[in-house]
Amino acid sequence: MPAPVPTSSVLPGAEPVDLPGGPVGVLVVHGFTGTTQSVRPWAEHLAAGGLTVSAPRLPGHGTRWQDMNATTFADWYGEVERAFDGLRDRCSTVFAMGLSMGGTLALRLAELRGEQVAGLVVVNASLGTDRRDARLAPALSRVVPSFPGIGSDIKKAGTTELAYDRLPLRAVASLQAAWPVVAGDLARICCPVLVYRSRVDHVVPPVSGRTLLEGLAGGTVEERVLDDSYHVATLDNDAPTIFSGSLAFVRAHAPAAAG
Repeated sequence: MPAPVPTSSVLPGAEPVDLPGGPVGVLVVHGFTGTTQSVRPWAEHLAAGGLTVSAPRLPGHGTRWQDMNATTFADWYGEVERAFDGLRDRCSTVFAMGLSMGGTLALRLAELRGEQVAGLVVVNASLGTDRRDARLAPALSRVVPSFPGIGSDIKKAGTTELAYDRLPLRAVASLQAAWPVVAGDLARICCPVLVYRSRVDHVVPPVSGRTLLEGLAGGTVEERVLDDSYHVATLDNDAPTIFSGSLAFVRAHAPAAAG
């Protein structure tokens, strides 16, 4: 008989977050190669404000980078929908929020689930790139399994993101294939959207922010620029601004229930 395939252990700090609260729920989604560690303080702030919060660990994340190369955007989105439906079972109103690719996944959720999503908050969502090296990833993924990692793009001294130190290229190719699909359906989003964008971001280029705002034009969308943070802004100097703004956003759009 063949030897059993070993199961990767979940890294300490990468576990899913589930914080019970009131009748308004918030789904919080972490980014590509990252973990719930990068959004846990955000989730905890929202829960302290009386909300029910779920932050799932996306498939292939929080274990070994090799595990990510066996997963795709469809796998990550499937986990987002599962967590969203879990919140809908417990809550009367549900919002979605996300960092980086987590923002991309939250956008896709709002595109496909329509009025079931009460509102969105995205932080440095990824929707495309104009970097030549990044665009070569699909071809390179056929011969090279990984590149050096992109984690911990943080301005705040002494702060580290729990993320892989390698960039799994087959997973990158899957994300890149999803970008035009998500970008092409942005006009389907019918809920209010709050967009946070770091002025200096060494991971997601400005073209993503432009694509997002152009795609959401005509809807209820507000962009707020972060001047003191890099890509992982939820662990950076502007984190308190994001946290308080997100809670205020929920209360503005679900005032009777958010408390």
